[in-house]
Amino acid sequence: MEIKEMGRVCVTGGTGFVGSWLIMRLLQRGYSVNTTLRSHPDRKRDIKYLTELEGTSERLQIFNADMNKPQSFTAAIEGCVGVFHVSQPMDFEKEEVDEIKVKSVITATLGILQACVDSKTVKRVVYTSSVAAVIFNDKGLDIVDESSWSDVDFIKFAKPFMLCYSTCKTLTEKAAIEFAAKNRLHLVSVAASWIHGPFITPHCPFTVQIFLDVIFRNGEGVLEQQKYIPFVHVDDVVNAHIFLFEHSNANGRYICSSGETTIFELSKFLSARYPQYEIPIIEGSMEGLKYPKLSVKKLLDTGFEFKYYGQLEEMYDGAIECCKIRGLL
Repeated sequence: MEIKEMGRVCVTGGTGFVGSWLIMRLLQRGYSVNTTLRSHPDRKRDIKYLTELEGTSERLQIFNADMNKPQSFTAAIEGCVGVFHVSQPMDFEKEEVDEIKVKSVITATLGILQACVDSKTVKRVVYTSSVAAVIFNDKGLDIVDESSWSDVDFIKFAKPFMLCYSTCKTLTEKAAIEFAAKNRLHLVSVAASWIHGPFITPHCPFTVQIFLDVIFRNGEGVLEQQKYIPFVHVDDVVNAHIFLFEHSNANGRYICSSGETTIFELSKFLSARYPQYEIPIIEGSMEGLKYPKLSVKKLLDTGFEFKYYGQLEEMYDGAIECCKIRGLL
């Protein structure tokens, strides 16, 4: 089947969970893709999982770039019609806010956006944000939409899991939106919930590990700390990125989440679905920090359709199968 050429785009952080899946889907859709990776002086990275994707020989170019050197992204962005800014190095489990690290991420993001402005060819940027930039505030709302912002002072007071990550995502997205408005750069942000599902990376992505820890008990029960778990399939997140890039009227923020559960409901579901793993049922209450539900009305109103809406089965089955294929289980 002949694939229509859709133009050249750049994906930052293409070696990661979302970035690599995004590259795969963009290539399948007919885009030519530039992506960036951070080279290591002491070892060569194995990126066969990218270079062996269908269409890579003709339509994938890989550039070295470093978030600490935003100007290093210029070559990858030059000549592109769009940029998907996925990359953001950040320690999910850091318990205190690293002000220097947060500032460096903001500086890097604004440097990348400046390269988009300077290119004169980039028509739209899709920025990967998180619902962590949406849900943490003291307004007491039962449901939140894209008008809601996490409050950095409240995050520091409440000390939720991902304290540093939540602070960084909130401040970086705000800075990106402000920069785009001042520089007339068309920017759309996707605030994704916990991303789960199959993967093409050789290692198990961090967010997938967290979901699998409930089964295999290899970690410290991160989901047990959070208790309330909004989730979304990686394929839906990636398809939302592409859909919003192509949608002529897309603008502003979009929450992307396809379901929610609690650690207590999740443990019962997993115990029934995978009895061979003898998963203990977790009991308790939802006392503590209250999490509002997430509205995805704005995304649905654009015409976007979730493929895996609320389907934990597909997410877990896909992730477990990928781990088995790679010998990780």
